[in-house]
Amino acid sequence: MNNLKVAKLRQHDFLLFTIMGILAGCGLIYEYLLSHYAGRVLGAVEQVIFAMIGIMIVSMGLGAFAARMFKSYFTAFAWLEVTIALIGASSVLILAGVTALANILPQILIDTFSMPPDLMPRGGMIIWAQKIASTMPYVAGFILGFFIGMEIPLIASIRETIYGEHIEHNTGSVYGADYIGAGFGAAIWVLFMLSLPPTIAAVITASVNLFVGLIFFTVYRKRIRSIVFVVIAHIFVAAVLVLITLNGTRWDNAMEDLLYKDKVIFSYNTQYQHITITERIMDPARPKIVSLFINGRSQFASNDENIYHSMLVSPVMHASASQNNILIIGGGDGLALRDVLRWQPESVDLVDIDEAIVEFFTNPFEENGEVINQALLELNQYAFSDENVHTHFGDAFNKVDSFIQQGRLYDAIIVDLPDPSHPDLNKLYSARFYAKLKTLLAGDGAMVVQSTSPFHAKNTFMSIGKTVKYAGFKNVEQFHQNVPSFGEWGWTIATKNGVSAKARLSRLDKLKVEDGWSTPGLLLSAFEFNRHYYDDLDKIKINRINNQAAYQYHQADWEKQQGIFRAKEK
Repeated sequence: MNNLKVAKLRQHDFLLFTIMGILAGCGLIYEYLLSHYAGRVLGAVEQVIFAMIGIMIVSMGLGAFAARMFKSYFTAFAWLEVTIALIGASSVLILAGVTALANILPQILIDTFSMPPDLMPRGGMIIWAQKIASTMPYVAGFILGFFIGMEIPLIASIRETIYGEHIEHNTGSVYGADYIGAGFGAAIWVLFMLSLPPTIAAVITASVNLFVGLIFFTVYRKRIRSIVFVVIAHIFVAAVLVLITLNGTRWDNAMEDLLYKDKVIFSYNTQYQHITITERIMDPARPKIVSLFINGRSQFASNDENIYHSMLVSPVMHASASQNNILIIGGGDGLALRDVLRWQPESVDLVDIDEAIVEFFTNPFEENGEVINQALLELNQYAFSDENVHTHFGDAFNKVDSFIQQGRLYDAIIVDLPDPSHPDLNKLYSARFYAKLKTLLAGDGAMVVQSTSPFHAKNTFMSIGKTVKYAGFKNVEQFHQNVPSFGEWGWTIATKNGVSAKARLSRLDKLKVEDGWSTPGLLLSAFEFNRHYYDDLDKIKINRINNQAAYQYHQADWEKQQGIFRAKEK
């Protein structure tokens, strides 16, 4: 083989390996994009992500087998990249449309058949429509993964066709380019695309897909059949990409708005979660009701959040001997912080993983000349602007280690985190984490933990209380209150030494600081449960990092509320 031919073959190799690496990065971004978007729509983020990745890996394997049916590798690859770009760019909007249609179907039936508003259709075709909508993300992932899986064997076959012979280590070389490219794709997703609107992320990725496919077409056009149709397909998909670029986010937002009962006034992505803010007018003479949703799950509504935050803050502050140094875990909306500041503490440390959330509840956020978050800033009374408040960003599980090393002690610790609805949150409800917090709590202080619903998630609620006790707190009690937006909700309160929080509260003739909701009698009555509530406590597991008991209980508890029952383990 002469030097000129070797040089040309190396040029082809460089081009094909580069194409493979770029497409691998695109494929991984598609995988993450669909997983992230599906988690946002379906709720259980980690479950959806793991399932989506598993389905796409399997479908990629099937696609690799299916690639053997093509005889013209160059033509097949040219059409493949156009197809992947089209599916990748439009899948998010298709999923949004299907989900929105399933959500508004009951209202359509009510309007069509003039049914009374309180007779909302719930069974039959409604259930089937919702099931179809919930499976569509996986269908989209399977289809896209199937086509992506064809890329490696086709590139390998194209390379051997160019060489005119079997190439030793051909598949390994192509896979090497694929793995490296996938790694870069993962980095691009995490560092850049994760916080983009999903339609924009999809268009960017599809544009790269189409551009790389166009380069391949230009170089190997003499080996591609029906080039006129291939060119037309590229032009058509490019037009679709332009259309989605100009309108995709607006269309996606419009369809997402249909998922919420109230009017959506703002929606955006942070690096960690999707934020939606809605508003509702109940009475023109009263302020609008503003609600916050994270990944589709309700976090608070402005008309009754004072109940939740009063029950979270008032008992623990009254049960603490001092109220000078306070630690808040979570609470990036600043509402618990607002109630804590009524006690005029000397210092408050707040730890939250998402800096974007805290920023949104700290400073005015303008869009089209309007301050979108004005109502939220007024709701938390600009709590983050207080000079005694110190915010820390990062995973609280690890962040508190630095506080321990510094020898900090807190008079009260308030843990205001989302429910343990996925493995990453589970560790923040573990015995190990509570043991860390115990080290940070002053001897005469108290700690409170948001503990989900004692009615809808009873096993989770009891597991949290039992885990706090196992972590070494002397007195652990639980209490509850009805919050209209959530239903019956519960908290766990603990003291490190001395008497229990309830005993300390029973000494109060009146509250030291008024919050507009609590009374001594109301706080004490919240500790009462029905006679047999804790009968099965001995069967409840302590939550550890390695057994994920709280996460598993939470999944089972809420599935049971939806009529889904699992067989008991033998």
